[in-house]
Amino acid sequence: MSLDLKHYPTLALANFPEDLRLLPKSQLATLADELRQYLLNSVSQSSGHLASGLGVVELTVALHYVYNTPFDHLIWDVGHQAYPHKILTGRREKMQTIRQYKGLHPFPWREESEYDVLSVGHSSTSIGAATGLAIAAEKEGKNRKVAAVIGDGALTAGMAFEALNHAGALHNDMLVILNDNEMSISENVGALNNHLAQLLSGDLYTSFREGGKKVLSGLPPIKELARRAEEHIKGMVVPGTLFEEFGFNYIGPIDGHDVEGLVDTLRNMRNLKGPQFLHIMTKKGKGYAPAEQDPIGYHGVPKFDPNKNKLPKSKGGLPTFSNIFGRWLCDTAKQDDKLMAITPAMREGSGMVEFSKQYPQQYFDVAIAEQHATTLAAGLAIAGLKPVVAIYSSFMQRAYDQIIHDVAIQNLPVLFAVDRAGIVGADGPTHQGAFDLSFIQTIPNMVVMTPSDEDECRKMLTTGYHLDQPAMVRYPRGSGTGITPTIELSKIELGKGRVIRQGHRIAILCFGTLLNAAKKAADSLDATLVDMRFVKPLDKALLDTLVKECDYLVTIEENAIAGGAGSAVLTYLAQQNTLKPTLNLGIPDAFIEQGSQAEIYQQLGLDEDGILASIRQFTQA
Repeated sequence: MSLDLKHYPTLALANFPEDLRLLPKSQLATLADELRQYLLNSVSQSSGHLASGLGVVELTVALHYVYNTPFDHLIWDVGHQAYPHKILTGRREKMQTIRQYKGLHPFPWREESEYDVLSVGHSSTSIGAATGLAIAAEKEGKNRKVAAVIGDGALTAGMAFEALNHAGALHNDMLVILNDNEMSISENVGALNNHLAQLLSGDLYTSFREGGKKVLSGLPPIKELARRAEEHIKGMVVPGTLFEEFGFNYIGPIDGHDVEGLVDTLRNMRNLKGPQFLHIMTKKGKGYAPAEQDPIGYHGVPKFDPNKNKLPKSKGGLPTFSNIFGRWLCDTAKQDDKLMAITPAMREGSGMVEFSKQYPQQYFDVAIAEQHATTLAAGLAIAGLKPVVAIYSSFMQRAYDQIIHDVAIQNLPVLFAVDRAGIVGADGPTHQGAFDLSFIQTIPNMVVMTPSDEDECRKMLTTGYHLDQPAMVRYPRGSGTGITPTIELSKIELGKGRVIRQGHRIAILCFGTLLNAAKKAADSLDATLVDMRFVKPLDKALLDTLVKECDYLVTIEENAIAGGAGSAVLTYLAQQNTLKPTLNLGIPDAFIEQGSQAEIYQQLGLDEDGILASIRQFTQA
């Protein structure tokens, strides 16, 4: 598991892509082997994304070998697979800090390296950005090339096809590489097909293709016949008709682990005119048997020993809020066959594995398509079914129009179970669930609930499920508080908070699981502590009482302060002309970097000591 470069003599020669390009092509396979081993040993010591990167080692080497990066623009979709890219672009010695506080960002990040053209984290953005860069490159006139790598999973999102449709019509020079790792490399992806790919991307075929179009341009019927003949000839050996219809020249599928073959094909395609599409077949987790056999389990890994061929068992501990949601789904479906659960490709992360097995006819994984997930739920609700959309807070942002247009305006009973709300930790700015309260509470007809523990979460899910209007229950990533939820599927009264502790002068109003961190401050300051439960509708009667009893109000939420729950409290009090000195604690007006949840809470002053210190300073208590 050593990262000493003496064990990686060829990799040691490639600190940057310009060094890599000095190597003879015959050494690239050795370089790829060393890079894969270095990646495995590095991630096993740091934790992070593994299987995706193992699958694109040869592609990463070939791209930086053929393309003149960073002058040429190389874009990685999502970025889970970009660890080999980071290693080859001057960040090898920092890889053990990846995803850690003040360490390397978990995804390509513009501020981190000139080789990271597009900052990413959410999927399916690469082709759209590449299209814009290709337009600019043509206007620039310096022969700058643009290539985008997108995985087969990311290609399931609508915006990827929107970008393909646009790029194909523009005819700018650009390359889209589809990294297809869902199927094993079959018999048609061998020496013959690799040779065919090189022929189809070479000068002879290209000149015939373009010359033939020019000759036949004045004869529409013959031109159409020639076009169809070309498609049918290619269709006998390559499954590229769809991408040809988008306006791309399709090449492939080819073996994505043949680094020399990739180099030859990429060299040809780099010089082709117009939009090009290269389809490569790879194996996720390539080169490390356990990851090949379980690519989902090895997608994101803790620290582990590669020699043991298995990941360390979880230490157990408290159930996560995702587990609580998954158990609630199964229990509710047992009583109501109208329940329909929807996820945009987050079955494991959202705790839906058991439900998908027990109730497959009521489970819908719509792939990476948050917009469609929401409108699908609207259709189900119109038909009298009971849809529950399980979605991460940061992914819910992508469905905002559909939430308004297709659900809320029609006042449909769709329940949004929003996971990863608040600080998520190592995934950083693209995944922090900082904004959902701000952008959802402004929508008419929505009910917004913030459970403080596991029992409250289960009750709020039941409450939202039985409402005849849209509702959202948002809960954080990670373990619960240790409260054992009641077995019964009981509800709570709509818009009613609860007083946890009665005190004097100061009222601390908590929205969500930071209630536990606030207890120390409440005890130390003899303050009233309230679990508000609802951001919308607010418990206005309780607020009226608290304003009369207290000199100071403190709101606490794991959401952006701007437009959040505290903002809703202030708006109501201003309307009643009963404003009191109020301190809003939450996420500031900034994007929050990666780090453990504990580190970020401390940084933001949202841990026990930070909350107490902020209240004391504000109230002079």
